[in-house]
Amino acid sequence: MKRILSGGIALAFAAAAPALAADLPRAAPPVVKAPVMAPLAAYDWTGFYVGVNGGFGWGRSNFDGIAGTPDHFNTSGWLAGATAGYNLQYGHAVFGLEGDIDKSNINGSASCVGGLATCSVQNNWLGTARGRFGFAFDRFLPFVTGGLAVGDINANAPGFGSASTTNAGWTAGGGLEVALGQNWTAKAEYLHVDLGSLNCGSACTGTPSNVDFTTNLVRGGLNFKF
Repeated sequence: MKRILSGGIALAFAAAAPALAADLPRAAPPVVKAPVMAPLAAYDWTGFYVGVNGGFGWGRSNFDGIAGTPDHFNTSGWLAGATAGYNLQYGHAVFGLEGDIDKSNINGSASCVGGLATCSVQNNWLGTARGRFGFAFDRFLPFVTGGLAVGDINANAPGFGSASTTNAGWTAGGGLEVALGQNWTAKAEYLHVDLGSLNCGSACTGTPSNVDFTTNLVRGGLNFKF
């Protein structure tokens, strides 16, 4: 009798097992997470750099006090040279100091002294020492700049006289610099330069005169950052 009872209970459990198993909650499939990509670090503009620059200049000059001379005449020419500087970055703000020295061939001329001579002015070299302020967008740095400009002014009126001087003036402008890699950057900039005037006295044309020199520069540059 016990055997028959035990067999019946076992048979009942065997019949109910599939139904009980169906009612049990199933385990959720494992969650596979995509690998997390670390964000690229923003470019760090802090550091010393050296480089080269070159471009074109155009402006106007004036021989005043000379009868028969145009009030102003155009000047233009190329320039090229070397650059050095330092940047310090705080957040997105970038503060810098930059200096450059260029060989220049910016010149112009006009008929003067009632057509008896051709007055000319030439700038042979030009240097600047400027502060810079930029706002970095990772590898792009738009900036404004301004400071000291130094260069020569050479005035000449063949048959009458000539004079030259080295003047300190001012410059201001702006531009965009782009990081090409970890160490290389390229820039394009505009600068307005005012070197003031050369007081010829009576040396240039026999009458007291001043010769002023202003120019606009568009330059490109390539820098190596340490």
